[in-house]
Parts: sequence; structure tokens; C-alpha cells
Amino acid sequence: MSRAYFSASVSGVPGPSPVREETGQPSGATPGLSGLPRWDLSDLYAGPDAPELVTDLDQADADSQAFASTWKGRLASVPGAELAQAIAEYQRIDEVLGRAGSYAQLLFAANTSDSDVARFAQSVNERLTAISTHLLFFTLELNRIPDEGLAAQMSDPALAHWAPFLRDLRVFRPYQLPDEVEAVLHEKSVTGAAAWNRLFDETMASLRVRVGGESVTLGNALDTMSSPDRGVRANAARAIGDELGRNVKLFSLITNTLAKDKAITDGLRHYPRPTSARNCANMVEDEVVDALVLAVTEAYPRLSHRYYALKAKWLGLEKLEYWDRNAPLTTQDEPLIPWADATRQVMAAYEGFDPRMGMVAKQFFDHAWIDAPPVPGKASGAFAHPTVPSAHPYLLLNYRGRTRDVMTLAHELGHGVHQVLAGKQGYLMSSTPLTLAETASVFGEMLTFRALLDAQTDPARRRLMLAAKVEDMLNTVVRQIAFYRFEMLVHEERRKGELLPARIGEIWRQTQAESLGPAFNFTPDYDVYWTYVPHFIHSPFYVYAYAFGDCLVNALYGVFRSGHPGFQDKYLDMLGAGGTKRHRELLAPFGLDAADPGFWQKGLDVIAGFIDELERV
Repeated sequence: MSRAYFSASVSGVPGPSPVREETGQPSGATPGLSGLPRWDLSDLYAGPDAPELVTDLDQADADSQAFASTWKGRLASVPGAELAQAIAEYQRIDEVLGRAGSYAQLLFAANTSDSDVARFAQSVNERLTAISTHLLFFTLELNRIPDEGLAAQMSDPALAHWAPFLRDLRVFRPYQLPDEVEAVLHEKSVTGAAAWNRLFDETMASLRVRVGGESVTLGNALDTMSSPDRGVRANAARAIGDELGRNVKLFSLITNTLAKDKAITDGLRHYPRPTSARNCANMVEDEVVDALVLAVTEAYPRLSHRYYALKAKWLGLEKLEYWDRNAPLTTQDEPLIPWADATRQVMAAYEGFDPRMGMVAKQFFDHAWIDAPPVPGKASGAFAHPTVPSAHPYLLLNYRGRTRDVMTLAHELGHGVHQVLAGKQGYLMSSTPLTLAETASVFGEMLTFRALLDAQTDPARRRLMLAAKVEDMLNTVVRQIAFYRFEMLVHEERRKGELLPARIGEIWRQTQAESLGPAFNFTPDYDVYWTYVPHFIHSPFYVYAYAFGDCLVNALYGVFRSGHPGFQDKYLDMLGAGGTKRHRELLAPFGLDAADPGFWQKGLDVIAGFIDELERV
């Protein structure tokens, strides 16, 4: 999964599930909500000055140097059992680094505006990079073992256990650089991409927008664009545009620099196109991603274009402005949903699907594994962080008591359940590719939505719920593919030279207009809205994984609703497999194949079916 706060260069440090963008979880306290849980990170370390943290880092430094002395230059010649022993020791050291890195990431996520925390997080990142430099040889040397030699070593059952780890590692074999070059790229990462990522995060956390005479965080301002008052939405949108516009040169510099940095690295590794590295990391074939993107873009007219034409009609508008996209379909304020009610609703859906999944989910509420309040200085959005198998995941939310916040809780809890179940595979093989990382989260969200919809008897309320679900799915599928196309065009054009802010804005408006359709009128002040999307900075080309996961789950959920025999057992086995199996192996028990051109249509048909139902009411 993407490293939302730290550089991907840190060896083995898993990152949180990518931040859910623009789903109504901004920072800022919500009146009327109390009793929201805060996480307790002491299961990792008691504090930044904990002696255990110092000891772990010092011991990992010594162990990694000893590991290099023992194994460097020998991997191709040792028997399979000894190579298995080396991988197990590598995993042990790497998990220590992962624990320290996870703690620093989570502490920073809850305190992004605290300079002491930021300094601590940066110092940990630098220390981890220095320590992991001693380990860098290991995966590089593993990839230099000839195929026939590795096949002979793999005949030993001890090494066969590590087959998924070696399989996924060797995907990158054609793009591997000489050890000296890899070491330089690794060590310079803390002053390269990681530093630009930090600049973006800290700048975003510091932005303030004047809304209604009050200075608020960017997250709170974005939330105001969901107001039932169109005038409030318009004023907030223009104020956001003004603030982003004042900083657009900085965000353009960050984007241009990171895109160029990526192009240089991609060129050195001979990746054929900007998305190739991401697809390799996702363990998904280029043609599968291309088929997904084509299917979604061809479906724009029957999905987003059709829905937003309906929305304009419902709102009594000839044209929608960009600030109307998230407008509620009722002028009545949605009643606040207390945390206890949200917990009950989500747990009922999880337990109703399978008591075993409910037992895993319950741990997050029974222990201090969730940080829910939307407080100043906290990272906006939501994510789940797996940390390490020897500990447990943590969830970050910004809960504001609305239905969409309940859905976000269900979503992130799905990530958490997935991470717990996959933990049995060990640190190196528990993480799933990004294309499968959204499976349990979107499935949990769908379970919760269906349970709430089935319990709703008021036709008007059902229509509002259906419309909200359609909008969420359009944001997950259509909007993310539009984001992906925006990234593609920016990265491809950046290879020819630096892009001016105005040009990036033109590409943004073009891709968004294509995806949302003729129901919208886009004004030039919208051209700067690309700047606040964190995926473009932290996780280039990640966004298609949202669409991949949503369509996959829609197809999977259809199999579940059809009464597929043994579905729950197969589903839990799929989550428990972690990263040991590819998407074809995981979907085969359900009779699904993502390489089948009709597969994506099944997922898109679910969205179209909801819109069909809305047209009839």
C-alpha cells in the first residue's frame, strides 16, 4: 500500500491505505458529537522518547550490518534451506524497522502541524533509510540469482514457503539497476521525493480559508461545499479557489519536480510508460488496467453524465456549477449520527455477513485502535494502517456524524479486518497489491449500505440513500479514472518540459469535464482544484486502484447475493491470503476473472442499475 507520509524508499515499511479524498472528513471539531475514540499508540511505543524505540533502532542497525556481513555475495550459492533462513532473518529485522516507521507515521498523521512531531518523524525516516541501506543488497542480489539456480534452491520445502515473496520480487528484475545506483537512489530519497511530500503535507495543513467570516482549515472549507445552501457552496468554492490559487506556483513546482524525478528514475529503469512501475507494484498486467480505464471512460455517458443530468433536474438547475457536485438533494440538515449508533450499524452489517468477521472487527472498538475526532492539525480524510503483524492495525477517521462518515467507518474497518486476517502471512507477505487492497473496504461499505437501505421503509429517504450511494460510487470509479487520466497527461507532457500552472489547470478542467459531462459548467477558478489531491503527490497512479476495487467488489457482491455456495468461507480465505496470491487466483473460486473484458461491465452495471432505479422514482 502507498506510503502516505513517508518515502517509499524505506525498506519494508508498510503505509496506510491511501487517504480517502473529499469524502467529508475534514479537520475541525463538530458540535454535538462526544465520546469519539482516540487511538493509543503505546502498543507500538510509549512515546517518541521511549527507550525501547532507541534500543530497537540501535539493535536493528547492528543486526542489519551483521546480516550484510553474513549473507552478501552468497545468496546464489547457498542451499535452499539456508536461503530460507536468510529471508526469515531479513523479515525479522525489517519488521522492527516497520514498527518504528509505523509509529512515526501515525504520530505525524495525528499531529501534522506540530513542528516537534514533524521533526521526530523526519529523524526516524532518515534513521530508517540509513539502516535499511545495509539491507538493500538483499533483494537486489536475490533478483540476480539465475532462474535455473533459484529453481533448484526452491526444491527445498523451507524455501518454497517464500515463493510468493520471491515471485513478486522478481517482477522488478528487468528494471533493477546496479547496486551502487540503487544505493544512491535509496539514500538520496529523504532529500528528494520524501522531502517534497513533506512540504506538500505541511503546506496543506497550514492553509486557511475564509468562509462565512471565519478562517477555517481547507478540509472544513471543502466540507462546506456540501451545504444545502447554494450561496454558501459558491462562496466556499471561490474562497477555496482563491487560497489554492495563491499557492498554485508552489504546488506546480512540487508536481513538476516529482514528475521529473519519476521520469528520471523510470528512464534509468527502462519502464516503458509512466504507469508501468505502479502496475508492476500492483502485480497487475498493463492490459488489465487499460481494459478498466477504457470500460469506465466509455461508460461516462450512461453513468456520470446521466446521473448529473438527473441531479440538475432535481435541484431545478439548467446547469450545475462545480460546487454543486456534492450538493445534498434535500435542504433539511441531516441529523447527527452518534458514534455509538455508527458503531452499532457497522458492526451489525459485519456480524450479519459472518460472525467471524464481526469478531475481528469488534477488536477495533474494544481497544484504542481508532482515532475518530476531526481535530485541528490532524490529517484530513481517513485511512487504515496495518503497522506490523506483531502489533495490529490502526484507523484514522475524521468523524462528523453523517451517513457518509458511517460509510467511511465501514470502509476503513474493512481495511483493518483485511490487515488483521492477512497478518498470519508474516510481514513480507501480508500486504496486498493496491488493486486488491480496496477489496475488503469496499465490500464492508457495501454490506453496511445494503443493511441500512433494507431497513429503510420511507421511499423519499430510500431515494436519498440511493443517490448518495451512486455519488459515492461515481466518486470511486468515474472520478478516480478521471484523476488517472489527468495524471497520465501531466506525466506524459512533463517529459517534454516543465508545465506552467495554467497548463496543468487546462488538463484538469479537460479531464473533469469529460468525466462529469454536459450537465456541468466549469469556470476558470476550478482550474486550481487539482492541487489539493494528495494521491498525485504521495502515490502516483494509485487512483485507478479505487475503481479496480469498486468494480471488483460490485462483481463479487453480485456473486454473494446470488447465493454462491460457501461464499463466506471463500471470502475470508481470500482476505487471509494477503499478498500470497494474485488477483486471478483469488477470484477464481468465485468464477470471476479480471482479464475477461466482461468483468468490468459487471461492476459498472451495478452503478447503472442504481441510476435506473433512481430514474423510476
